[in-house]
Amino acid sequence: MQYKVKVDSFEGPLDLLLHLIQRLEIDIYNIPMADITEQYLMFVHTMKELELDIASEYLVMAATLLAIKSKMLLPKQEEELMDDEMEVEEDPRDELVERLIEYRKYKEVARKLKEKEQERGKLYTKPPEDLSCYQENDESQPTELNVTIYDMLGAFNKLLRRKKFQKPLTTKIKKQEISIETRMSEIIHELTNMQSRTRFSQLFPYEDKEHIVVTFLAVLELMKRNEIEVEQDNNFAEILLSAKKGE
Repeated sequence: MQYKVKVDSFEGPLDLLLHLIQRLEIDIYNIPMADITEQYLMFVHTMKELELDIASEYLVMAATLLAIKSKMLLPKQEEELMDDEMEVEEDPRDELVERLIEYRKYKEVARKLKEKEQERGKLYTKPPEDLSCYQENDESQPTELNVTIYDMLGAFNKLLRRKKFQKPLTTKIKKQEISIETRMSEIIHELTNMQSRTRFSQLFPYEDKEHIVVTFLAVLELMKRNEIEVEQDNNFAEILLSAKKGE
């Protein structure tokens, strides 16, 4: 019977031994050394046949298994001791069993930590902000906040939820293209004519999805060109826009 296994699947000889113990359904506290040694050596021979580089630790473990197997094959010698007490011989497998149990504990902990790492990787946390300048019931002049692209995306997401794109029962398909440059000019003109700051949602008067997407991209481009001012009076408040002086 051939036993083929991928070398990279195991992190070392103890990992391979645990795999063999589980595969053969062996009691880790009562390891049949003949069977486990045969399976282990079969693995090492397979590595040689495949002309793979065998790590020295695998060869050391092979020698250890053979030594334990040899000790267990030797006949037990009973010596008469004082007071007719019999000397309890130490099981040559004890040290190997302790190493396997300890390794299995670390492996299980590593598996749980890996699961927590994967779960944590699904979460996104926003960097901390300094909120010391905001006090409860503060009626002073609102402080300008730094509006990031994430704030804009959040506002756009809220806008989409409010719009609730719904297809009408009957409709006429009429293609009307609008360029980002054209929409940028319209936004600048609209903001310039406004005497006060304009709410972000006011720039989206139409339900047409194409118009909404183009408007949002136009706002981002105007921010990039530093042609408009984007502010928030408080965290999570409505985003306000205004044309820069001189534009």
